[in-house]
Amino acid sequence: MSAQAKPSIREETAEARPKLLFFYDPTSGRSRRAEGFLAQVLQRRRNHDTFDLRRVDARSRADLAGRCGVERLPAFVVVEGRRVRARLEEPTGCVEIREALARWLK
Repeated sequence: MSAQAKPSIREETAEARPKLLFFYDPTSGRSRRAEGFLAQVLQRRRNHDTFDLRRVDARSRADLAGRCGVERLPAFVVVEGRRVRARLEEPTGCVEIREALARWLK
């Protein structure tokens, strides 16, 4: 009988946290600004560990963007339990991002 490998604490924590997918275009100024807005939102009240943040180049992963329902860039998609729980496309500031992620933020 073989013993199952127990997941590390880091793996368990990553599984418990919702994934925040950031779909971006590497040549877009809007994408860079949106990433800065997200950093501000997460920095406030120390929310950096709230999400498992994944940056996704939408050009190279058009299939994933399509499965998540992303039509316009930049976009943020929260995936929790293999389901899309929130989606925000073309954010123009911190307020929009904070409102979209409010359910998970401290």
